Amino acid sequence: MRIGELMTKNLETIEAGEPVRAAALRMRTCNIGSLPVLEGGQLVGMLTDRDITVRCTALGQDPNTTQVREVMTSTVVTCGTEETLEVAEKMMEDKMVRRLVVVDAQRRPVGILSLDDLATVPEEVLHTGEVLERLHQA
Repeated sequence: MRIGELMTKNLETIEAGEPVRAAALRMRTCNIGSLPVLEGGQLVGMLTDRDITVRCTALGQDPNTTQVREVMTSTVVTCGTEETLEVAEKMMEDKMVRRLVVVDAQRRPVGILSLDDLATVPEEVLHTGEVLERLHQA
């Protein structure tokens, strides 16, 4: 099975110059915990609910004036739609992440593949559990 077959295709993104509050509201509305960050149509980072908590709220920054680019994680682990699920599992384990941004040939985000997505594939459930266990140990 290929990543493009399993990824979540309804991708929500946020622009780097948007205020953190706008990102938090989008996360709440869409019931998600992360947003790929774009600048000029290009992927430049990932913003998670943890980023907001640790890098904005905990430091007393105003979410109405703090821009997403100031608190986002700038290193994003990506994969292509044609990669296999085995490759995705290995990337998640090696990079210690729970989700991968799926990109097209121009590196534009087209989806998200999460550890939860992998767990929905019967033959991947055991592997996913092992990956999750290793992520928790680190």
